[in-house]
Amino acid sequence: QVQLVESGGGLVQAGGSLRLSCATSGRTFRGYAMGWFRQAPGKEREFVAAIRWSGGSTYHADSVKGRFTISRDNAKNTVYLQMNSLKPEDTAVYYCAAAEWTSRLSNALEYVYWGQGTQVTVSS
Repeated sequence: QVQLVESGGGLVQAGGSLRLSCATSGRTFRGYAMGWFRQAPGKEREFVAAIRWSGGSTYHADSVKGRFTISRDNAKNTVYLQMNSLKPEDTAVYYCAAAEWTSRLSNALEYVYWGQGTQVTVSS
């Protein structure tokens, strides 16, 4: 059974940091792209960042460039999202997802596996 399990969310003050983790199991994701998306109440799901498991190429949304960094640990089959300089507008449920090879990394429809999400709340 394929599982993506997010952790690391919580409540933090503006300017603070959090590191989200996405532990994968049930299959190998070599050749896949791993992505982070977020969804705030009343808003559509939004692309945050993605990484190709093989090669490690990374992509970040303009809204988080310079503040967030996606990375992976092959040995632990885990993907991370380091979030620095957090802003209240970063408040959302953050989801980890996996897509077979695709060039449309920011398109949520390309992702076939999803985690349950972890809440990130940034207070002003």
